[in-house]
Amino acid sequence: MMLRALAKRLNCTVTRAEGNSLVHAGRSLSTAAPSSLSKSSPLSQHGGVHGTRTTQKTWRNKPLFRREGDVRFRTGTEAAEMLINEVKRRDSHEKDFVQVFENALQTLAPVFERIPKYAFVAKEFLEPERIFQFRVSWLDDSGSYRMNRGFRVQYSSALGPFEGGLHFHKDVNAGMVKSMAFARVFTNALTGCEMGAAVGGADFNPMNKSEAEIQRFCQAYMTELSKYIGPDQDLPGVGTGVGAREIGYLYGQYKRMSIHHAQKGKGLLWGGVYPFPQATASGVVHWAARVLEGKGDSLEGKRCLITGSGKMALHVAEKLVEMGAVPLTLSDTSGHVYEPDGIDAAKLKTIMKIKSERGARIGRYIIASTTAKYNEPENVFSVPADLVFPCATHNEIDGVTATMLADMGVQGVFEGSHMPCTNQAISIFKKRGILHGGHVATLAADSIFNGLELSKSSPSMHDLDGRIKEAVDSIYLEAKATAKEFNVRGDMHAGAIMAGFLRVADTIICHGAV
Repeated sequence: MMLRALAKRLNCTVTRAEGNSLVHAGRSLSTAAPSSLSKSSPLSQHGGVHGTRTTQKTWRNKPLFRREGDVRFRTGTEAAEMLINEVKRRDSHEKDFVQVFENALQTLAPVFERIPKYAFVAKEFLEPERIFQFRVSWLDDSGSYRMNRGFRVQYSSALGPFEGGLHFHKDVNAGMVKSMAFARVFTNALTGCEMGAAVGGADFNPMNKSEAEIQRFCQAYMTELSKYIGPDQDLPGVGTGVGAREIGYLYGQYKRMSIHHAQKGKGLLWGGVYPFPQATASGVVHWAARVLEGKGDSLEGKRCLITGSGKMALHVAEKLVEMGAVPLTLSDTSGHVYEPDGIDAAKLKTIMKIKSERGARIGRYIIASTTAKYNEPENVFSVPADLVFPCATHNEIDGVTATMLADMGVQGVFEGSHMPCTNQAISIFKKRGILHGGHVATLAADSIFNGLELSKSSPSMHDLDGRIKEAVDSIYLEAKATAKEFNVRGDMHAGAIMAGFLRVADTIICHGAV
């Protein structure tokens, strides 16, 4: 009795172990499913994610915003809408950021409903910790002066040093980088690697540049970026247009300027040697396999539609072949190729060789194949398939395409790039019962690989693949348990966002207003 009286004074919740459950606030939260979760997960702690009625009432009575008077919310949905409207007011010009923020906050509405204090924590995500935008000046092969914009958005360091990719593409802008950094917060939190989140890049297109021009640009970009990164501060990684070649040039310039030697397997840009470019794609396919396994199914024999033909798309196809699935398509800006009987290992090797040549288009493949179809059917998404892996551009699957895929009987869509599906498409997936693997969860292997403390002896891809599979299994169980806890059972996209948010939010609460 004295213990309960003390707990009441301290506004704490008393829990007791009872069998295989934690009895908390008048209800039982089973620990069977979350037993695989890390101790930092709110679902694995005493009391789970529930708060007492007293604390809920206290937080709900506080104003979420104080502009134009004290503004309070009554429901979790109201809190989410208030936060979304604030982002639209501040950053309406950043369409990509508004889109990904809106999707995440709508997903988190049940969390705000049950634990109102988390709506106040979510205010921290309205702004990144810091944003760097800088000029990148370099000389092309003709000796002409060229200039690009460089970016690095360091969104959150709540869990550890910033970590995230770099993207060199002509369409890179501040809003796009900011949206990717925001999503990276949840992805990195899911991995358990104790890393914050950041993303950077530049509006530079390496596809039409010579080797010397790429080197000069990377050196100019790193000259400025080196002021803001470091082994215990910010760990940049690979991304669109930034592969093994760019990583080498970037690290070489960083080492020249800072006298730094990266740790083997962990540190800055892998010490200039990027050994496993297929690691991220491996995570995408393992996530699809785990979700299907949860439904009593497998990848074996599944006909898979893949968009894109960059490194991610090609390695996704490679992993699908390895796991017994049947890739059907690959594409680029010129069109798509379709193999009715599937792309096997030999055909994929031919495509990889073609795409390894600078500026080569996917259409060249039809010269090497007697069965391939080029731009037939006209819309790549009208190819009959069981699963879809969008690995090309953002928003390539909109509401109309999502409806078409559902009508064709597609079982699942698993994202292999940042934000390839619009919010309307995601909503249709939920309504039509299509399995959806959002990029927050599917791209976790990139963070795992960059943040992994590998042994001094170089691991094999087989060893790394096993670690990625193990991590994907853990993330899947946590996302599944979280979705069940907040009454969105089976929605793995929502479960992943919620689980990642809760991990970061609890740490932010400990840090206070920083």
